[in-house]
Amino acid sequence: MPVDPTVIVRELETADDVDDRVVAAFARLIPQLSSSSPAPTCDQLVEMVTSGADHVLLAEDAEGAVLGSMTLVVFRIPTGVRAWIEDVVVDETARGRGVGEALNRAALERAYGLGAKTVDLTSRPSREAANRLYQKLGFEPRTTNVYRHNPDAG
Repeated sequence: MPVDPTVIVRELETADDVDDRVVAAFARLIPQLSSSSPAPTCDQLVEMVTSGADHVLLAEDAEGAVLGSMTLVVFRIPTGVRAWIEDVVVDETARGRGVGEALNRAALERAYGLGAKTVDLTSRPSREAANRLYQKLGFEPRTTNVYRHNPDAG
């Protein structure tokens, strides 16, 4: 499905970009992504936007309604500049309009423009539509073990 031409992707670049509308959008979107994580506060969003490593992207319609979001994290390690796409979420009312594709394409352009050698992401196998999209965009599954340490797990 082609991207809806009315979908506009923009990056939140300054603290002034984080207003009540943006905070409310995250309050609506994050529960659609995770039932166990609270939505970020205004202060947390400002911290992300001004960190230098986090690139918070919003997809909006022509009237400015937020349709989805994602975070691109770009960082330098000894072997080069790397990037990760995290927390991609499209509002359930906007799915099927190419919002996820528009967000991912914008993130890839931004990452490579900042010198990233590669861009990684993870996606649960149960997110079939998302996995199809990532493969369509040229992401390839890697043979690797992903480990997570949780200090609360003991």
